[in-house]
Amino acid sequence: MSTRPAASPESVMRAVTEDIIRRAIRLGRRKGRSVCISKTSRGRATPVESLNPDTPEGKQAFDAYVTSGARHYTISGLGAPEERNAINWRAVNLPLGRRVLLQVLVALSFVMKGTPLKNRLYRLMGAHIGRNVEIMQLAWLDHFRPELIFVGDNTLIGAYTHITVHAYEGAGRFRYGLVEIGPDCVIGAGTGMGPILIERGVRTLPGTTLSPYLPRIRTGSVVGYNPPPVKRSSGADEKTEDRDAG
Repeated sequence: MSTRPAASPESVMRAVTEDIIRRAIRLGRRKGRSVCISKTSRGRATPVESLNPDTPEGKQAFDAYVTSGARHYTISGLGAPEERNAINWRAVNLPLGRRVLLQVLVALSFVMKGTPLKNRLYRLMGAHIGRNVEIMQLAWLDHFRPELIFVGDNTLIGAYTHITVHAYEGAGRFRYGLVEIGPDCVIGAGTGMGPILIERGVRTLPGTTLSPYLPRIRTGSVVGYNPPPVKRSSGADEKTEDRDAG
């Protein structure tokens, strides 16, 4: 068993951002475009060239930029698909070979049952999966950057759950961020989430949509729809329905 300390979400976010900035700089120069990064979806944009981690000045600026510990960033300025010098937003994230490999592995994991073998496959892809985690069949974990996904010990992720760490917003703009699911959580079947912080012992009811509405869910919370109303009939059936509805 490896004795290396587990990577923190903050260190992983920093490493991913540094890699994306390097690729954005290289592709921006090739295409003659000014690519920018911001800490919110429509916030103040900073040219990635000014954050070049391969130059002394850029490295200092990059360190200052990521010190705030933002949980998500937005890349913009890549151009709309029909522009002649547009940059493919997927290429800014990862090289082609890595993207294809992750898509194949995610497709394989999608149909696998929730076993320790499935957890090992996700770890191979880079996701941080705790001990005694169960990820049910047909749950989908994003292949964009699996290393941005953290799942704590003793957590269950139900079937058809959709966990994504990125969103393409059109016109050459995409957003990416951390998904942290704490220990002892039960993520109900069909739950949908993007970048979010879910603390210990949270339960989501089946079919719940968390993002972009809830950036953080506190310890012990239960999230989902209220119990559905019971329509009571008149006459003899009313007593029966009252008993059945509790």
